Amino acid sequence: MLSKRIFEINFTTALNEELERKNMSVKDLADLTGIPVSTLYKVTTGERDPRLSTVKKIVSVLEPEHRQFIAVIAAKFLLESIETREIEFNGKTFGIRGYSANSLEECIVAATRAEKDRASGIICAPILASIVEKIVDVPVVMLRPDLSVMSEAITAVAKRIG
Repeated sequence: MLSKRIFEINFTTALNEELERKNMSVKDLADLTGIPVSTLYKVTTGERDPRLSTVKKIVSVLEPEHRQFIAVIAAKFLLESIETREIEFNGKTFGIRGYSANSLEECIVAATRAEKDRASGIICAPILASIVEKIVDVPVVMLRPDLSVMSEAITAVAKRIG
């Protein structure tokens, strides 16, 4: 990801790596950003440090804004029961994306993948929330079942054992 790499190494190296990764030429980048090819050549060779406005244009083309979404980590049958695939809050629309998991290991992998996919937040089972919070840098909220669900589960167990 270009925006993170430019703080880890110099901008010229990060930009050249990203162009190579995307199999994009300087001319292609110039066409997409509206920045003159000569300016971009100077930036990619390290002959010139870019202005902030140039960096913003480059980053906006190489890393277009992704739609914000909330990740829900749960068993497949629960994910299939989600009725809405987006929510609006404070004038922003968030997509809802499910990550199926059936074990602790799968939940950890799903949380890591959701963060890598740029989730804005994660919802998961209470037993997992404290673990997930330690491994991701996005807000984590635990899914709390209501009492009717708990009562139904207790009744179902009682029927099976009694």
